[in-house]
Amino acid sequence: MIVAILVGRGGSVGVPKKNIHPMLNRPLMSYPILAAQNSKFVDEVYLSTDSEEIISVGKEYGTKIINRPPELATNDALIDDAFVHAYNHIKSKTKKEIEFVVILLCNAVSILPETIDKGINILREKKEFDSAITVSSFNMFSPIRARKIDKDGSLIPFVPFENFNFKIDSNRQKQDTVYFHDCGGSIVRPKCLENIEEGLLPQKWMGKKIYPLVQEGVLDVDYPYELPIAENWLKTNGFTEEKLPYKLKIKK
Repeated sequence: MIVAILVGRGGSVGVPKKNIHPMLNRPLMSYPILAAQNSKFVDEVYLSTDSEEIISVGKEYGTKIINRPPELATNDALIDDAFVHAYNHIKSKTKKEIEFVVILLCNAVSILPETIDKGINILREKKEFDSAITVSSFNMFSPIRARKIDKDGSLIPFVPFENFNFKIDSNRQKQDTVYFHDCGGSIVRPKCLENIEEGLLPQKWMGKKIYPLVQEGVLDVDYPYELPIAENWLKTNGFTEEKLPYKLKIKK
């Protein structure tokens, strides 16, 4: 059995109600739902939330609802704990063995069914990996270029340069490609959630040995300027107001 867990809370700050924000005439959160539902392998799609509005959209798209406790829906709550809560809820309701968990975010559109399926196939083949995670290259955010403001008000390296054991200069092309989890999707083995404290920081749900599903994705929407970026990604990948790049299939 393979389950997908979609998480999203009602109290978003940067973009109020971002998870249900209309994008190409659909709620933003519908895109990860549809990707999971159109996977060859995902059997059930669950939605964990504290919001009645998000629940309404989830029901419209045929997801099973998990009520997210208030203490896991605050600004300070860790998303890791929301994943574990949802997983434990599912596990307590089914007698079937869970092979993989597909973790999705309501505010992250850059995930396609074939990417989910690729991750599942890779984990079935490569038993040594704990998870398969969508990543995109963001060289502009290299740790070499990162700065922070020191106590005296000056800009200093975020990571002290003496911690890098290679030549540093201004030529970005000479640096190793920098990959970030773009939040599109995480396919994880159940042990990653059952033993989450053993996972690699800062995203402990990924386990220790992580396979990169390299794509040209976009980050999850947290700020207004990211809305048109997400919409452009959808258009580039064949989404319009009238159609999807795959057959509409809602599993209820």
